[in-house]
Amino acid sequence: MAKHRIRREDALEYHSKGRPGKIEVVPSKETENQRDLSLAYSPGVAEPCLAIAENREDVYKYTAKGNLVAVITNGTAVLGLGDIGPEASKPVMEGKGVLFKIYADIDVFDIELNTKDVDKFVETVKLLEPTFGGVNLEDIKAPECFEIERRLRAEMKIPVMHDDQHGTAIISAAALLNALEIVKKRPENIQLVVNGAGAAALSCVRLYLLLGVKVENVIMFDKDGLLHKNRPGISEMHQEFATDALPVNATLIDAMVGADVFLGLSVGNVVTREMIRLMSPDPVVFAMANPDPEIGYDEAMSVREDLIMATGRSDYPNQVNNVLGFPYIFRGALDVRATEITENMKLAATKALADLAKKPVPDMVNMAYNEKNLVFGRTYIIPKPMDQRLLTTVAPAVAQAAMLDGVAQKQIYDWDEYRQGLEKRLGLDNQISRIITGKARRAPKRVVFADAENLTVLKAIQQVRDEGICEPILLGDIPAIEKIIHDHSLDLKDINIIDTRKPKDPEMAQRYAELFFEKRKRKGIVHTDALKMIRKRNYFGAMMVETGDADALISGLTRNYPETIRPGLEIIGRQEGVHRVAGMYILLTKKGPLFFADTTVNVNPTVDELVEITELTARGVERFNIKPRIAMATYSSFGSAKGDDAVKMRNATAILQKKHPDWIIEGEMQAHLAFNMELVQENYPFSKISGEPANTIIFPNLSASNIAYNLMKETGDIEYIGPILLGIRKPVHVLQLGSTVREIVNMVAFAVVEAQRG
Repeated sequence: MAKHRIRREDALEYHSKGRPGKIEVVPSKETENQRDLSLAYSPGVAEPCLAIAENREDVYKYTAKGNLVAVITNGTAVLGLGDIGPEASKPVMEGKGVLFKIYADIDVFDIELNTKDVDKFVETVKLLEPTFGGVNLEDIKAPECFEIERRLRAEMKIPVMHDDQHGTAIISAAALLNALEIVKKRPENIQLVVNGAGAAALSCVRLYLLLGVKVENVIMFDKDGLLHKNRPGISEMHQEFATDALPVNATLIDAMVGADVFLGLSVGNVVTREMIRLMSPDPVVFAMANPDPEIGYDEAMSVREDLIMATGRSDYPNQVNNVLGFPYIFRGALDVRATEITENMKLAATKALADLAKKPVPDMVNMAYNEKNLVFGRTYIIPKPMDQRLLTTVAPAVAQAAMLDGVAQKQIYDWDEYRQGLEKRLGLDNQISRIITGKARRAPKRVVFADAENLTVLKAIQQVRDEGICEPILLGDIPAIEKIIHDHSLDLKDINIIDTRKPKDPEMAQRYAELFFEKRKRKGIVHTDALKMIRKRNYFGAMMVETGDADALISGLTRNYPETIRPGLEIIGRQEGVHRVAGMYILLTKKGPLFFADTTVNVNPTVDELVEITELTARGVERFNIKPRIAMATYSSFGSAKGDDAVKMRNATAILQKKHPDWIIEGEMQAHLAFNMELVQENYPFSKISGEPANTIIFPNLSASNIAYNLMKETGDIEYIGPILLGIRKPVHVLQLGSTVREIVNMVAFAVVEAQRG
């Protein structure tokens, strides 16, 4: 997979647009009226203050401390940028906070300290202990990072971890366990060569020793050469890995002879093909320098078929990515109020990750990485970051280890209940978007845009091309499009633009007209009409998709959805057995995705049409490996009213329940009952929707659905994907008026994923 391009201006715009930065503080309690404010602050706030003063542990009961982590740095070792200072490190720390939130629902305050003095750093962080439930140290240069972490762990009673050290160690250790299992080698017997002797490398090796690797079998190099017992000037932190097994002037190539495992945390392109050839049978190579590994994946794999390799990159198998660890380690530590992160907690995370890689991979994960079936083996030794099971696997393992080590101040007794609570912390909102976009990138398709004379559309086109989501084809007036590109400094060089009124290839238009005539000659179309119609962009674009000259069509921003999809229906047509197409929106809420239908096509569907709309929608939901929980929504519940819409939804529900007895479908019901499970259980215990809310809402008419999704979209601070046209043979989608760049990008990615299905 090619790396997608990130421009400086795009990155700067991303961080500066709207509210500057990437994080904000959001109230977690009601603040709508004076009573709420009186409870939030004066005079009501005095009561929890007094309760905490009486019992300090109540701070976890009445404040956010138990779910709050400080991400702290002094900016002395930021990514690959070096010592850039605390202010310049802040975007990275905010980014770390975003990862904590989206992967483990942990809140973060980032703190950038303007000091390189270890004593001042330690003292400052210690003073912050009453505020936070945990501390994540980040991007602090060695050797200071070792001393800072050591002292803070000893002097604070909340978990402290330097992720640059331990995150990489935990993930790579899990990969090592599984790689050695595959090649049938034991940790205590392997010869390990390490290139790089910084914080991450030292932490990795120390954890490997806990797995059984013997220190006398470790050969380590720093930038000055071999760490040898007779080499003068070796620092104290490196002494434990100094060796005399090789001559003092031995080089990396000397060390690689017969080595079982290579660990690289250094710089790119320092390992050669010859070095890989010299390694033992079934070698394991972890080349984790970023962005360029010590040896390229393809280069190394070309040398030996028996090689197992991991890198830090996402475009190759076996990515060692810290996001597999730190969110879930802190989640488990916070949930039992651990006083520290022990070695056993790190080992528990390591073994949980290793075990997870051996379990069957959910379809959603396969979909995210464009794989038919990821299976434990040489190219899959550690889980993928998009695997939602990480939260419910690693966090409980860490929490349990904390309890066994005696550092947990809170006990968990019902582990099934705990795991269920973890599952509810995160909806699938962002995950679905990430999965769709990721899958699109892995097999980009040709997408034709029928309305390219629009700045928002062109900005979206620039983004999807940059990200490798699709190969765009633009329809419209060439001078007009080029002017917009020029006036707004868009990077769309060498873009394919077709003016359908006077295409560069007249034979193409003629061929399309002939095909259109053949399709519609018994529908009142004559040759001259066919040529006129095909010069219209929506017809031209639909014919490109039908003939295979493009893979998907994105039509223009419009108010008149039914008329705009007509060309697609006339040229491409419906799927076999489908009588009515329908429109579906995916609303990405904080509680998970909601699927609404029909939102765009059918004004007032009949009972039979509602049945088909529901079936189409259910199949659409299942594409995401989500089991539909369907509510047939209207203004009444279970026979409480006799109006037309109520009866229609009641009858449609009865037919669907008979046709699909295994479905979770209920109706007719008022919309709030689809989500208020307490009310349902109290008043309608017979309902099939109980315990868990609905995720799929079918509306009685277009008016109701349109009002519902627009209200939610505008007032709920949510993203959406859609409208998705259900029931058409090939991907054709129409953008709604007012669609943002992000919404268009989401829609394009979805169209590409549809096209990948063939």
